[in-house]
Amino acid sequence: MGGSASRSERIARITESARRIRKNALDMGEVQGQGYIAQALGVADILAVAYTDRLRYRAEDPEWEGRDRFLLSIGHYAIALYAALAEAGILDVAELETYGADESRLPMSGMASYTPGMEISGGSLGHGLTVAVGMALGLRHRGNGARVYNLLSDGELDEGSTWEAALAASHHELGNLTAIVDVNHLQADGPTDGVLRTEPVVDKWRAFGWHAVRVDGNDVDALISAFDELDEAAGPSVLVCDTRVGRGVPFLEQREKAHFMRVEEHEWQLARDYVEGTRV
Repeated sequence: MGGSASRSERIARITESARRIRKNALDMGEVQGQGYIAQALGVADILAVAYTDRLRYRAEDPEWEGRDRFLLSIGHYAIALYAALAEAGILDVAELETYGADESRLPMSGMASYTPGMEISGGSLGHGLTVAVGMALGLRHRGNGARVYNLLSDGELDEGSTWEAALAASHHELGNLTAIVDVNHLQADGPTDGVLRTEPVVDKWRAFGWHAVRVDGNDVDALISAFDELDEAAGPSVLVCDTRVGRGVPFLEQREKAHFMRVEEHEWQLARDYVEGTRV
């Protein structure tokens, strides 16, 4: 959590955390030579704010009952969450080298039964918010003050189950639930607007009874303000984040077919140079 640190100190700490998350994601991506690295770079700032400044957790006890629950609905973003869990101290940075290997605790898609800190298993999209609603209800019934955060993608807004869950959250006035929507305008079958137009996203969430805020998801200062505001919401809240796939690595930001990206062998170090600031 932010504690008594000044605003500038919070921003500096989170920005550095996001840099390490990007660097560690690139290191893991190089192990496989491909993957969902563009999305990982895009959501690094969101994850850095969550794990550096927002979530209550105990690194030494990932199943601590009082922890805030962070659900990765988009299981193929696991490479990003592993980097964040290492940043939080829940995973050892050295373990990231096993990403995607046989017998690893870090499979390419998130698995709650394998990985400490991974609250749900991912795969088929559209289930995360439903699980999050159930968790938030259960925590409230038990008198547990923990919050539930669910990171989902704009592509998941295609799923009817997402909107059924949104209705239920509003009906039950779940003030302990926050959804975070990564709007990167891209999904497996092409640009999101071409697959199924979901805009105006904020208006739709508000019509479903949610407190909704939209920000640049790669702007740490804006993210801090948004999270601070949403914590005060009486009912369920949603943070709509416009992100850029490949953020921080210009040649990946411009690459076509970025949903599942192959990166050439010589490009990994070049990408790290951009993230580390040694190349501009």
